[in-house]
Amino acid sequence: MKIHDLITTTEALADLCERLAQSDFVTVDTEFMRENTYWPELCLVQIANTEEAAAIDPLAEGIDLQPLLDLMCDNEDVLKIFHAGGQDVEIIYNLTGKTPHPIFDTQIAMMAISQSEQIGYANLVEAWLGLTIDKGARFTDWSRRPLTERQIEYAIGDVTHLSKIFPKILKKLIKTERGSWLDAEMDKLADPSNYANDPGKAWQRIRAPSRNAAVLGRLKDLAAWREGEAQHKNIPRGRIMRDETLADLASHPPKKQADLVKVRGLSNAWKDNDIGKRLMKVLEAAEPLGKDEMPDKPKRGAPLGKEGALVADLLKLLLKIRSREIDVASRLLTRSDEMEALAAGIRDLPILKGWRYEVFGRDALDLVEGKLAFAVENGRLKMTHIDDVEPGDRTSETDGTETASDVDDAAGDEALAAE
Repeated sequence: MKIHDLITTTEALADLCERLAQSDFVTVDTEFMRENTYWPELCLVQIANTEEAAAIDPLAEGIDLQPLLDLMCDNEDVLKIFHAGGQDVEIIYNLTGKTPHPIFDTQIAMMAISQSEQIGYANLVEAWLGLTIDKGARFTDWSRRPLTERQIEYAIGDVTHLSKIFPKILKKLIKTERGSWLDAEMDKLADPSNYANDPGKAWQRIRAPSRNAAVLGRLKDLAAWREGEAQHKNIPRGRIMRDETLADLASHPPKKQADLVKVRGLSNAWKDNDIGKRLMKVLEAAEPLGKDEMPDKPKRGAPLGKEGALVADLLKLLLKIRSREIDVASRLLTRSDEMEALAAGIRDLPILKGWRYEVFGRDALDLVEGKLAFAVENGRLKMTHIDDVEPGDRTSETDGTETASDVDDAAGDEALAAE
């Protein structure tokens, strides 16, 4: 593979992108800094196909990244490969208002062909290529110039290794016929709405202190105000104010600016500085949240209770067994809160739709409805459908099986005995 010198001109970048546009896929990675800024500062872009690789310096004087951005967002013929690419996609969205497409994330793909929940890049390289990555340059300051040869070599390795790994992952996906499982996951990763920064919706990321419309109205306006302050100063929003402080102000708004000194998380300076004045104006102007914006009440079935919690535990055990049987990450199939909802009687769930229903949801539903049991055979835990068990063997005393309905029946017997 040919490794180019660091690209620092628009002309060299355009030539590279013209060649890469003829590829079936490109692997992409970015290095950025965001510890002290609101907007992530793009410091380096690495890109490769099977024949060549290069690092691009977006901080080089006079360079125009448009050829690269066109390749990322407007070329539908080239698949863009990332590993744990959410933040990389966010940076491209910030620059263009669009996301790379079509897209493929190897971290997500690994969940479909192994029990790896969130495999890191170094472990991915070691697992597929048997190579150990030097992590020495991982936490360097990518904004400093000039970049060292070690930094550039480390950065380019992220995409050259990935260009060798992706075809192997794709081959296994095709063999296991699980590629279709990932369609929705990749569409979610490429959905621009995930990266849109609407200050008016910033409050939805904060744990609401209550469902009171007046409190939520103040929370909405305060969160939007904080976003504006952070963007204007280009500092992390937490440097303006923490979420907990924001929620506290929404619940217990001070009557005058001098009272801000009593708010946990704010310094004494807030009682008479300009930002404190702006904060008080926001609180004074806040209106109760409209009915159309009120968050939905959490969907609940019957109270989970002691017995329901036991059923949820059985579902989690079933998930472990199924994940091991088919060698897939449990996180790709479902989450704990979804299994608790199923145990509580809710049925409008992703687990009961599409491929997830075929792979796991059907058995999960059968377990809840008492049609599936656990059994130990030759020292190994397995699942048994009640219809497959001989009538004389359907007791946990004789065959070592236990169903969700057994749990409910046992709980009911305890209640009768108590009476």
